[in-house]
Amino acid sequence: MAQRPPSAPVAPAPLEPTTLPPRALTRGVVVASYLLVAAVLLLVMWRGLLPGLLCVCLGFLLTRALTRWFAQGLGRVQRQSTPSARSLRVAQVVAAGLVMLLPLALLAAGLTHSRGYLVDAPQQYRELLNYMARTVLELRLKLPADMAAHLPEGAAEIQRIIANYLGAKAGALAMAGRAWLAGLLFAYVGLLIGALAAVRPPALARGPLAQQLKLRITLFGEAFRQIVAAQFWIAAFNTLLTALFLLFVLPLWNLELPYTPVLITFTFIAGLVPIVGNLVCNVVITIVGLSVSPLAAAACLGFLILIHKAEYVINAKVVGRRTQMGVWELLSVMFVAEAVFGPAGLVAAPLFYAYLKKELVAARLV
Repeated sequence: MAQRPPSAPVAPAPLEPTTLPPRALTRGVVVASYLLVAAVLLLVMWRGLLPGLLCVCLGFLLTRALTRWFAQGLGRVQRQSTPSARSLRVAQVVAAGLVMLLPLALLAAGLTHSRGYLVDAPQQYRELLNYMARTVLELRLKLPADMAAHLPEGAAEIQRIIANYLGAKAGALAMAGRAWLAGLLFAYVGLLIGALAAVRPPALARGPLAQQLKLRITLFGEAFRQIVAAQFWIAAFNTLLTALFLLFVLPLWNLELPYTPVLITFTFIAGLVPIVGNLVCNVVITIVGLSVSPLAAAACLGFLILIHKAEYVINAKVVGRRTQMGVWELLSVMFVAEAVFGPAGLVAAPLFYAYLKKELVAARLV
């Protein structure tokens, strides 16, 4: 019987590389992008980089807006329906240069025109001390004797109390000054980064993580634009009503508050902080009104309460409609953020929460 020839040995099949399915890979990339953005925002709050982050967004949006405006102007000059690539590049360079150089120009102009303020500062300091002394003396006459005994008696004692306080807090004031300078430096660097990012050439190809990060940054920029626009109009509305009240309504009753231009400017700046800024402004104006007369304080308090109620309506209509946030949500988030991060949390809370709501809406979770 013939034997069968032995068969050749069969080589083992190569092992296939273990790869994640596309759905799992996409989900991992999305989760990684969320974690990276959350880590960056926490780092910003932890290291005090919030002014830089806000100025990055502001510089980016300003540069893009100026670029569109300049490009449209060049297109009209060249009689083209759409600007050419060269015109668009020129508009980008001019817009970025304007955003980067304008703060330096404003700083130089401010230093040039601040010589008179620095020369007159001692006189203004004495006037402020005398004003505080008169206010304290009037309160001593109106308050009961046991309460009035705790108030200083005149300008000399007020000056001594302020000097002792400044001496005790000299270290803290120096640290605060350095913190303000560092914040201004971070803000300007952030402005530069935002302007340069706005005029960068578009990337031809991006990996999956870069695409997800771009989506996260786009949603954050939309939240920033909506919050800033809404709060700017709210602050402008409050400032307009406050200016009309201080400049026209109170003089009709023969009541005029001191430092009215400063109060109007402070109203606008404080109004940029949602809800809480208006409350702080109300307290300051009411105290200044109390220094004039109890009637002026009552009039200021009543009028500012009306403005505060109007701001609730505006917040519900403007901020709530643009960012899907209720007033109670905004107050709750600001309270928690202030408790965790301090005053910076008050500024960051509306922006971060608006971004979170946008992410939840985009993911169809709310």
